[in-house]
Amino acid sequence: MDKNTVTGFILIALVVIGFTWYGQPSEEERRLMQAKQDSIAAVEKQKQAEAENAKLVQEAEAQPSATDSSALFFSQRQGEEQEIVLKNNKVKVTLSTLGGTIQNAEILGFKSRWHDGDVMLMTRKDAQMTFSLAGKQDNIISSDLFFTPTEQTDSSVTMTAEQDGKQLNISYRLLPNSYMMDISLQVTGMSGLFAPNMKTMDISWTDRIMQQEKGADFENRYSALTYMRQGKGVKKLNETGDDTKQPEETLEWIAFKNQFFSAVLIAPEGFTEAQLTSTQEKEKKSGFLKTYEAEMKTFFDPTGGKPTELQMYLGPNDFHILKDHNNLTAYGSDADLDELVYLGWSFFRFINRWSILYIFDWLKAMGLPMGIVLLLLTIIIKVLVYPTQKKSYISSAKMRVLRPKLDELAKQYPNPDQAMQKQQAQMQLYGQYGVSPMGGCLPALIQMPVWVAMFNFIPNAIDLRGESFLWADDLSAYDDIINWGKDLWLIGDHLSLFCILFTLTNIINTLISMRQQQNQLVGDQAQQMKMMQYMMYFMPVMFFFWFNGYSSGLSYFYFISGLISIITMWYLRYTTDDKKILASLEAYHEQHKNDPKKTSGLQARLEALQKMQQEQQANRRK
Repeated sequence: MDKNTVTGFILIALVVIGFTWYGQPSEEERRLMQAKQDSIAAVEKQKQAEAENAKLVQEAEAQPSATDSSALFFSQRQGEEQEIVLKNNKVKVTLSTLGGTIQNAEILGFKSRWHDGDVMLMTRKDAQMTFSLAGKQDNIISSDLFFTPTEQTDSSVTMTAEQDGKQLNISYRLLPNSYMMDISLQVTGMSGLFAPNMKTMDISWTDRIMQQEKGADFENRYSALTYMRQGKGVKKLNETGDDTKQPEETLEWIAFKNQFFSAVLIAPEGFTEAQLTSTQEKEKKSGFLKTYEAEMKTFFDPTGGKPTELQMYLGPNDFHILKDHNNLTAYGSDADLDELVYLGWSFFRFINRWSILYIFDWLKAMGLPMGIVLLLLTIIIKVLVYPTQKKSYISSAKMRVLRPKLDELAKQYPNPDQAMQKQQAQMQLYGQYGVSPMGGCLPALIQMPVWVAMFNFIPNAIDLRGESFLWADDLSAYDDIINWGKDLWLIGDHLSLFCILFTLTNIINTLISMRQQQNQLVGDQAQQMKMMQYMMYFMPVMFFFWFNGYSSGLSYFYFISGLISIITMWYLRYTTDDKKILASLEAYHEQHKNDPKKTSGLQARLEALQKMQQEQQANRRK
């Protein structure tokens, strides 16, 4: 760029700056503009308020007045609220005569972290369910009515609203020794009050989801509004952000899911026209995670000939319990309630479902502490993958003992433009000695699905909830040996010791891995790999910040796994004789020197690619 060009750019910049300054409004003009904007905003606000008032008036006119004696169920719109308690050995449900729906749901046998007693899954203050029936003249909304309890037992009750021979009955029955409750809604003597083509009723269900576990951020990752589509499987809303869905399919059930507990509303006739919303809690440490909302329709018979049947599961996200409860639903095994325990995407779920879960259950049945169960589970997994780890190490050892020959070969191609020839010669040498440069990577990759599967398994294992081990008071939450009570960027408000130990073993394993790779690098490859090595050293440090808020059980598993890997690598290094490996390679070379091993698979494709690039470079020179 010459002097005149630079001068031109400077002049253009000065002109732009000058016009920008000159075009700025004066102080008086700015005040007038601000006043105009405030006036417009005030007008818009007034219009919005008027629109909202008009909507409220319209809604009020559409509903029968509490003082209108001709309104349907007028006598049921006033009364004294009572609480009705239903209980079995698994769950305790409190109903209210005002609205005739659930107020509280308590899961027995699972201790709350925040108060004396058991886990409260639903509370009157935060949860509400309303049934609505659209009549020709009057809409019947359950939350407006006072019901009378009849046919009451310890585990069942019928709530009745009655006037002039017209009845609305809502029945509840807790099934014995289960977390399932049957719900039935039926009308009597009201067929003429509904349109002839009316076949559905509306259900509105909302709940502000309480934090049940120690780490709100971690619990939030595994809490999601989840739903089952008929014939199309389970889906869920976004766990970490606001989300709204309007599924086109008919839904079998809708679950308001926490990490370890769920309230699931099941419709044997299915839910249609569902609108599902999940909204994140804005205020941290409020004691809540998010708010779930579900608006949907389901079958209703206005003649009263057939009741509207619903079911509700109020219990733990335990794989076996949920699987057993599938058989208590109208859908049987196809209900797939067990998918509320997220075991990972397809292939990883298969590993967890058909291997990890069986080993875990077998160890758990011995009555061992959960920390010991995780230790033994880790050892078993490491034993199972040991052959792949050994194969990977032996492959690396072969590359290591061949390095002097590779260094000699590299000296024959000192020029940078001979890189392709050098690589081709190296691949030929590998073939002559029966060595694959990819042999150390593929066995290691085979182990990865197991570690990913465990990443999904442990945070969803309710058996770890509240289980202490060593210094960790709860293996399902972080083990904060130091807690300063204030969130800091990246690290949060605590230090997790198991996470620190996992990070240290990860760093050591990375050093071992990098040293192995350096022993295999030839010529200027070491310089070229420096950036990759820096990234490999950086990753373990990043794992600390990612896992500091994760469950101590997960960090503990990865720590033990990493520690066993270090011991295994030391054992393999101690028991491996490089001279014997070199002798076997020389014997192979002597046997196949006139018929070198033909490469296949990925190595063969790499050689073909190198030859093609070499030919292209030769053509360019011509």
